[in-house]
Formats: sequence, structure tokens, C-alpha cells
Amino acid sequence: MPSPAIVNDAYAFWVFVYIAAAVQAALLALALWRRPVNAGANRVLAVWIALTGADLLVKAVYWNSLSPEWFRAYRFVALFPFLYGSLFYVYVRELVEARGLRLRDGVHLLGFAVMLALNTHVLLMSDQQMQALSSRWVAGEKTIGSWFDVPLFVYSLSYVAAALVRVHRYRRHLRERRSDADRMSLRWIDVMAGCQVVVWIIATTQWLATVPGIDYRLLFGAVAAWVCVVGWLSLNQSPVASEPGGEEADDAPRSPVEAGDARFPAVEARLAQLMGDGDALYREPALTIAQVAKRSGYPEYLVSAVINRRFGGTFWDYINRLRVEAVRIHLADAADTRTILDVAYDCGFTSKSTFNAAFKRQVGETPSHYRKRHGQGGAVTATAGDAGRR
Repeated sequence: MPSPAIVNDAYAFWVFVYIAAAVQAALLALALWRRPVNAGANRVLAVWIALTGADLLVKAVYWNSLSPEWFRAYRFVALFPFLYGSLFYVYVRELVEARGLRLRDGVHLLGFAVMLALNTHVLLMSDQQMQALSSRWVAGEKTIGSWFDVPLFVYSLSYVAAALVRVHRYRRHLRERRSDADRMSLRWIDVMAGCQVVVWIIATTQWLATVPGIDYRLLFGAVAAWVCVVGWLSLNQSPVASEPGGEEADDAPRSPVEAGDARFPAVEARLAQLMGDGDALYREPALTIAQVAKRSGYPEYLVSAVINRRFGGTFWDYINRLRVEAVRIHLADAADTRTILDVAYDCGFTSKSTFNAAFKRQVGETPSHYRKRHGQGGAVTATAGDAGRR
């Protein structure tokens, strides 16, 4: 077995990394707990970050001292990952629903509770037994505690997958109701989930095989890096609109709308009027389908049905097609000397990336290339109102 001095030297760099990450986690948890934006979700995230910081701190102290007393704490925090996946799920659910925690949410602690019960005999070992177990751990014996690795991976990743399903559903709801859906689409959740997957890949690799450089030091180094990533993402997040409820529910149809509903032509004509040169509602950056329905004089569910069935796509698709067509008209006008981005914002887009992607998808080329080809005397005869039918 390597001497404690050799082991301490090997872990010296990582001990510093873990302590720095633990301090950052504590400060971040405090900032998130007090942050008014997305308050309920951020408090869940604060608890998650605080637990991660405590996890890293205990590992730093143990690897610095190799004390059997701290190995007991080390074995306890080794169970924290059974909370991380479920906390990620609860965090995402709070973001998209903002309904608050309930007593029945205690079910998400079940995995941790079961594993704690199964490991109680280890945590209650005598100091001599803990010393022997610590020595075997330092020597690199992988069998210690490895029996719960598979349940941990399956349990945690199932929660990550469930959270991503919720995000996908939330984005679909946004696109059905908001023209600025991309601005609220929770892209940082994808990054957070991706970081967790990387951590689990490292954990799985070090568990299944002996690969130089891939061990517990790298694993928890990745966790420390994850704390930094979460800090940057969470403190820059914008307010999130909860999933549609009340107002839309009151407007729900009593029976399904038939594809050949006699009201469709009138609704379509009214939409063309509202999106035409007179009103040009599509230029409103935060336009919602509820606002359009109110202006049209028709119920929201009927307007939604017309957009989905006559125009082929969600409300977000419909409005962005109109915006792209309006941008095309301006870019083909040699007298319009505004920048492409100024034109895009004037036509209702709120994001450069959303605009570029929508333009390329609809027109087949980039806005700058389109302007070069058409802006020197070229003409575009289509109107923005016509775009909604494409």
C-alpha cells in the first residue's frame, strides 16, 4: 500500500481544487437562495449546490489527512449523488411550473433514504474497522461501495432524462403560445444536463476499467468544474414563464375542432389582416397567441387550430415566417441602409441566433448573402402577410 505521504502528495492539487470549489459552492448557494428571479427553483438549486460543496469539502479534508474518522464522513457524502439527479428534476419542475414544494415531493428523497439505510452498518463501524476500510480504499480496492454504483447511475440518469422530457414539453408549449419562445427555452438546462452526463461517463469509466488519469480525483474534479459552470449559468438566467395554466385553460374548447370547421376561412382572413401592413402584429417582440386571439375576436383555441392546420406549424413557426418575409423585403431594398440585425429586431426578432436560424431555414441562405444578391436593385414582391401561408 502506498504510504500516506505519497498519497497526500498525489492528491495535493485536487485537495486545493475541491476546497476552492466548496467555497464557491457555499457563496453560490447563498446568492441563489436570496435571488428573487425564479425564487422557488433557485432555492432548490441552492440546496443542491450546498450539498455538492459539502461533498467536495469532506473529500478534500479526508484526502489531505487520510484520517479514518473523516472516512466515515466520506462514506456518508458518497451517498449524496443519490440526491443530485432528483434535485435536478425538482429544480427543472419548479422552473417550468413554479407550483412550490409539496409533502409528496418527499418521494424524490427515497433513493437516498434507501441507500442510507443499506449503508448504516458501514457508518456505525468501530474506529478500528473504519481504519481498515480506509486503508483498503487508499490502496485502490474498487470493491468498496461499488455494489451501489449501478443503482446510482440508473437512478440518477433516469431523473436527468425525466427532467429533459419536462423541458422538451415546456418548449413545445412555449412555441404554441409565444413568439419569443427561444428567449425562455431554458438552454442552460441542456448544458447542466450535459455536464452531469460527462460526470457519469467519467464515473462509469473509472468503475469499469483502469485507465490512467481517470480516477476519483478526476471525477470529483469534474464535479468541481460543474459547480463553476452552474454558477455562471444560474446567476445569468432570465425569468422563466411557467407552463400555461389558468387563462388558457378557461379558453379550452368544449369539443375538438374539426379540420373543416366553417369558421376557418374567416379566422384565416382576420389573421391576414392583423399581420398585414396595417397592423403588422408580428413585429411585437413578445407577442402571444392570447394577444392575437383577443385582437382577432375569435377564441384562442380556434386561432391555434387555424395556425396549426392551415399554416402548418406552431404559433412560433407562423410568426417567425412572417418576420423572415418582412426582413427579406427590407434586405432587398437598396435604400434601406440599416444593419441586418437592426432590421431583424425591427421585424420582431429578439435573438440573433433565432433570426439567423429561421432565415437560413426558410430562405436557404444567410441574411448577409441574401442582401448581397438582392440588395443591389433586386426586388421581392411577396408580402409579409403571404408568408403565413407558406
